[in-house]
Amino acid sequence: MKHIVKKGETVKKIAYLYNIRPFDLLLFNPHIYAENSYVQPGMEIHIPAIQAEQNIITDWDSQTEFSQSDLEKRLPDLKNLGIRVEILGYSVMNQPIYALSIGSGKKEVFYSGGWHANEWHTSKFLTRYIHELATFHKKGELMYGYDVTKLLQDVTLYVVPLVNPDGVDLVLQGIYPDHPFFKEVQHINKGAKRFEHWSSNIRGVDLNHQWPAGWEEEAKGSPQIPWARHYSGKGPLTEPEAQAIYRFTMEHSFAYVLAFHSQGQVIYWGYRGLEPKESKEMVHRLSIVSSYTPVHTAESDGGYKDWFIQETGRAGFTIEVGVGTNPLSVESFAEIWSNNCVLALKGLTL
Repeated sequence: MKHIVKKGETVKKIAYLYNIRPFDLLLFNPHIYAENSYVQPGMEIHIPAIQAEQNIITDWDSQTEFSQSDLEKRLPDLKNLGIRVEILGYSVMNQPIYALSIGSGKKEVFYSGGWHANEWHTSKFLTRYIHELATFHKKGELMYGYDVTKLLQDVTLYVVPLVNPDGVDLVLQGIYPDHPFFKEVQHINKGAKRFEHWSSNIRGVDLNHQWPAGWEEEAKGSPQIPWARHYSGKGPLTEPEAQAIYRFTMEHSFAYVLAFHSQGQVIYWGYRGLEPKESKEMVHRLSIVSSYTPVHTAESDGGYKDWFIQETGRAGFTIEVGVGTNPLSVESFAEIWSNNCVLALKGLTL
């Protein structure tokens, strides 16, 4: 059997799609050297005729990567659970930036993830979180001790799981001649063939350095040209992904925001002393249920959380999930989920 690789697919995703081990896939495809080798759209892969006696994957979230194509596959199921889906805008490569929402309360809360290309675990986490939240709500059951039905009468939760879809695809599939930004990305990456270190969008702009809160100061100490990380852009809010989040934030009156990143197992909660006094108690409550360490400031500027605090005077938090080097391994998801699912529930009660 032959399989033609689609956008967003990886060796692991394809192997588990056919209920075989990645090792078996490599044996029958000598042009693929390792589990982390890039497989790119249009590539032909041979699928061995191996019949597993039982499903070899029992927890998709803990054994595979996550990208825009995975989010889009889950949208019908999310809608069936009563989750509302809208498109905020489009990425540089014209991929939709999706917002998911649930609840009917007057208090609006905003969670976001997938800001950085090599932090796709945050997108997977938020997608699973809102799915489980809706599932427990539909069943009328407690979720880890929380009455989600009552919570969602008081709160409307908005979630953007994947701010940077183009960048995540680059980290997971690499670059190839038919890619619209092949030359630009090759130039930025100095011809290097791997992209695990890439956190920017496809144009080499760091989407969490794009915000008009000390942008000039942050830009001075960052790369001055498009780069795999930390380039702030030619000015604040130049990138369509950042513009989409900006418009969305301005259209709402969020009581507070949580921006999920990786890694470090810390929670940043302040910005230049502009945060409201209650932020300290709020971050303490998040810390208690997650075991993550509160840190007042990251000693940096230009982030979404920084701008939100400065712009609104309300609380904002950056949650750094997991520990290690980005991109974290697929196995890291178990820790990320167990330490953050209750944090995200507590986040509805602050």
